[in-house]
Amino acid sequence: MAERGFSSDGLDPDQLAAVKAPRGPVCVLAGAGTGKTRTIVSRIAALVHDGHVAEGQVLAVTFTTRAAGELRTRLRSVDIHGAQARTFHAAALRQLRYFWPRVVGDEPWELIDGKLRLVGQAAHRAGVATERESLRDLAAEIEWSKASLIAPEDYPAAVARAHRSTPVSAELVAAVYTGYEALKNRARQLDFDDLLLHTAAALEDNAAVAEEFRDRYRCFVVDEYQDVTPLQQRVLDAWLGRRDDITVVGDANQTIYSFAGASPRPLLDFSRRFPEATVVRLERDYRSTPEVVTLANRVISAARDRPAGSRLRLVGQRPSGPEPVFAEFDDEPAEAAAAVAKIKELADGGTPLREIAVLFRINAQSEVYEQALADAGLPYLVRGGERFFQRQEVRQAVAALRTAAVGDPAGELPLLVRSVLEPVGLTEEPPPGGSARERWESLLALVEVAEELVAAVPEADLRRFCHELEQRAQAQHAPAVDGVTLASLHAAKGLEWDAVFLVGLVEGTLPIQHADGDNAAIEEERRLLYVGVTRAREHLSLSWSLARTAGGGRYRRRSRFLYGLIPDSHPAARPPAKRDAGPVRSRFTERYCRVCESRLTGALAIKLGRCEDCPAEVDQSLLERLREWRHERSRALKVPAYVILTDATLVAIAEQRPVDRAGLVAISGIGAQKLEKFGAEVLTLVAGNDSAERV
Repeated sequence: MAERGFSSDGLDPDQLAAVKAPRGPVCVLAGAGTGKTRTIVSRIAALVHDGHVAEGQVLAVTFTTRAAGELRTRLRSVDIHGAQARTFHAAALRQLRYFWPRVVGDEPWELIDGKLRLVGQAAHRAGVATERESLRDLAAEIEWSKASLIAPEDYPAAVARAHRSTPVSAELVAAVYTGYEALKNRARQLDFDDLLLHTAAALEDNAAVAEEFRDRYRCFVVDEYQDVTPLQQRVLDAWLGRRDDITVVGDANQTIYSFAGASPRPLLDFSRRFPEATVVRLERDYRSTPEVVTLANRVISAARDRPAGSRLRLVGQRPSGPEPVFAEFDDEPAEAAAAVAKIKELADGGTPLREIAVLFRINAQSEVYEQALADAGLPYLVRGGERFFQRQEVRQAVAALRTAAVGDPAGELPLLVRSVLEPVGLTEEPPPGGSARERWESLLALVEVAEELVAAVPEADLRRFCHELEQRAQAQHAPAVDGVTLASLHAAKGLEWDAVFLVGLVEGTLPIQHADGDNAAIEEERRLLYVGVTRAREHLSLSWSLARTAGGGRYRRRSRFLYGLIPDSHPAARPPAKRDAGPVRSRFTERYCRVCESRLTGALAIKLGRCEDCPAEVDQSLLERLREWRHERSRALKVPAYVILTDATLVAIAEQRPVDRAGLVAISGIGAQKLEKFGAEVLTLVAGNDSAERV
């Protein structure tokens, strides 16, 4: 990418195909780490450069303020300043403020920051508990309903169809929802979901408003399209009208917000809606080492709900790195201590702390890691905590920078910023741990923002820097702080680090307990693990512990998603015997279920490697390929199909998906002769090649 304007330099063939696709409907299926943001920016720049659209006629939308801020920064770096890059809600708020006098005709209604106060009033009137946690659950149900275009009176039927669990009875939730809407409307207030609802209605019901908007914006780009909700899709449809000048970018493998109403269906159905659409697949992964990429592919290949056209198989482009590490511990404190020891080792080896993350399924898991890091004197940042630009030291620093900018000082921007921040507390060397170190890290992060700005805009001065900080503060686009990041898997979406520790990978946590029995929910939990794996550039650790506290009963089981991922040579490859139930028995005399770890009895259970009533994870597509292959081989060899491999053996292969000869021969029913005759063909089929070489 050139410093100014559009250039195809550095784009791979697939990225270039997306960038140069003709104006009209374009769907970019972009895997993790494949350079989708660069592709989006380059496409916008190319459309503007080639005269297809004026930059002020472009509206790009994404789902987080951070992503929108990054998109704006990237667009400025290629000299595109007029294009809009916003979240759905920010774009809708801007439009609604402009059109409100014409559509409603009175003073704009107040936008509320949060809905808990009104939800509490509505809950009290409906006779529902008003504890803070209960109100949060009720607010989440209201948000899901509005995102899903479900009215209060339709809520009970909708949750029944969706098999959705509710914090109280569906009828009581509906009553709270009804009361909340009445209170809000009576107070002439709007919540964030109303921004989208009213914007869509303004365009749908007012032809003059729609005409003016569609004359203003001609080209639309939607990032993270797999996370769109029905409400957001309705707004997008209203923006488009009958036009089709839209580029969508997404990856169905990373749909992890279904609980909030998101659905990959619009992404998966894009080619049906726009039959003439250009579809481009980005599968070259520039983020992670081949070892990490291989593990990511193995995680997602076990998914059972992926339409064939949406499947992406990442291909690592970086040099080789260390193999992912798997580790089992007796308890959580031991697991946390081991993670922190490895973090110290990485830091001593030159990995910046800001390039290390500990990721978990639920926020409550962070406590033991916060304690372990604090005990080791290592700074950390809990993602989702206090916002960067709201910290006291950052507010003081920004005020000092604004004062200094009035005098228009000359010099290199990063050095100027550092000199201004020295009196505020930015010393040459960091202070010891604790709050003083956290304050110092925040100030240093501002210096690094200055370095980023100069790299994009070499002529930037202190005034321009202050303007950049103001924009970031409005967008909550915080810079990274030099400490270990602690974050949930959901909060980690869209981020990346050199080293990632995926911790607490046990049944009941990942997958989360309430997902059990719901196939769609289980698959979303699997996608969460996939997202976690693909956050790592080089170092990746996956761990679990058998007890919550030191000395506690070791009753936990590692996540079902780990079976088939752990190398055969690893001590944890075999489900361990019950540690609290006596001595470990020989693996050669008894076999244990790979799901529940119970001792297996019966030929079918031993062949499948699990109890017959334990949940199965059969790759149906693979099973069909195996059956077709067996049919062809039985005809060629003129023997019954079961002589090749029995039905139970095929099912076991489709469940366990062995990746090498050792994994294949571990399946009961495949001995040395069958391994020699059919092993290569079966492994080729498991790898996903329909045209297995006949030997």
